[in-house]
Amino acid sequence: MAVQLDGETTISDRELSELVELLRALIRIRSVNPPGDEILAARYLEGILADEGIPSTVVEPFPGRGSVVARLHGDGTGGDPLLLLSHLDVVPAEPAGWSHDPFGGDLADGYVWGRGAIDMKGMVAMEVQVMRRLARAARAAGLDPGTDPIPGLRRDVIFCSTADEEAGGWQGANWIVENHPDWVRAAGALNEAGGISMPFAGVRFYPIQVAEKGLAVYRITVKGKWGHGSVPTGDNAASLAGQIVTRLGSPGRARLTEAMNVSLGRAIPRVVKRGSGAALLGLRLAARFRPGAIDAGLRRLHNPLLARTVSAMLHDTVTVGTLHAGVKYNVIPGVATIELDCRMLPGTDEPAMRKELRRRIGEDLWMRIDVELVVTGPAAQAPMDHPLYGLLEKVVQAHDPDGVPLPFLAPFATDAKHLARIGVPTYGFSPFKTGSNDGLLALMHGDDERLSVEALAWGFPALFDAVTRFCG
Repeated sequence: MAVQLDGETTISDRELSELVELLRALIRIRSVNPPGDEILAARYLEGILADEGIPSTVVEPFPGRGSVVARLHGDGTGGDPLLLLSHLDVVPAEPAGWSHDPFGGDLADGYVWGRGAIDMKGMVAMEVQVMRRLARAARAAGLDPGTDPIPGLRRDVIFCSTADEEAGGWQGANWIVENHPDWVRAAGALNEAGGISMPFAGVRFYPIQVAEKGLAVYRITVKGKWGHGSVPTGDNAASLAGQIVTRLGSPGRARLTEAMNVSLGRAIPRVVKRGSGAALLGLRLAARFRPGAIDAGLRRLHNPLLARTVSAMLHDTVTVGTLHAGVKYNVIPGVATIELDCRMLPGTDEPAMRKELRRRIGEDLWMRIDVELVVTGPAAQAPMDHPLYGLLEKVVQAHDPDGVPLPFLAPFATDAKHLARIGVPTYGFSPFKTGSNDGLLALMHGDDERLSVEALAWGFPALFDAVTRFCG
């Protein structure tokens, strides 16, 4: 049984059921970060892979923070491996806002419900299912998938699912890159946050992540003077902090990156054909980048969530995460602290971000604060002329002829930034065809996160084709 390379892969009812059950099992493993406990999911996947004759390595460099790596071999004639990257941790979920237990893995109304269904245990399950199918092809040919080349593969395929991505990946992908880079060194990698359909103006777009924003977290200490609450003063640190927060609310100047320029340029003609005048105007204003018109153009998208997301792709953003001040109602605070989550477009580095903070805050208040850089990470940019990216666009079009693939700049961070340090171009391609109310933007980190069985049935063949076309 050779792997299929013609772009017409399907999935049987038995294999789809197996995939669904794997996702449900992963959701039931509470790998919430913090504290993580990803070792539970890593050990579970170690057993799943072992059942298929695939040896794997599980590492736990920090207590409870487990990652798993496995490799299937090609015949070595096709070049460096393809890496299937994913993460095992999920963000917390408050059950009160959910229709189903967020860690129950319920199968209801055609969906698998639970935290991580989209971000990103659905992709973990599909990657493991790819490894299963490849291993079964080897066994069907009388070969040992642990040692023999997989029939039809010219490159190795690496599966790596890591800890700690939801907190920066420092105890997961970062640790692997620093300590075992050969485990993940590859010609290219497929990761989360791309290939998920996004219906807009009658067109089904498939953004494929080619870049992601950088990160800088700052802690600002505001210096005032302690005093009695009955005698107000201009040195109230809480009041000064409030002024700073207000000034930081300015969106700053928009900037069109390479990925967004290409993306908007491709989207506009499709929207024109559908006659969506308001959406077209909004996109044109964004693409033309007329000063003072960008925000008005985004409002004309008539989709607040999409408008906010596109805005984040066009700006260096500053979000106030925490503000602490005071010890008692009748004591004027002498100190306040503000923590900022700053996301930087490719081309903006940390010193430039600090300079922008100083501009927004103003010299009068800048002299009243200390600014501490807590953590930083650069933006990541993979080439759009790489053969792997071109192949991903072709796979989308093969599996959805009406779909429109687009390059995508993620406003958030992924583990791609760690792989970039060792020269691995990483593309967000977790392919799911979703509805207007159950896509990535609507459900990531939100209540009632869910993934439809239909999305899995469409996504697995697309992912399998991407793997086998690139490696075959």
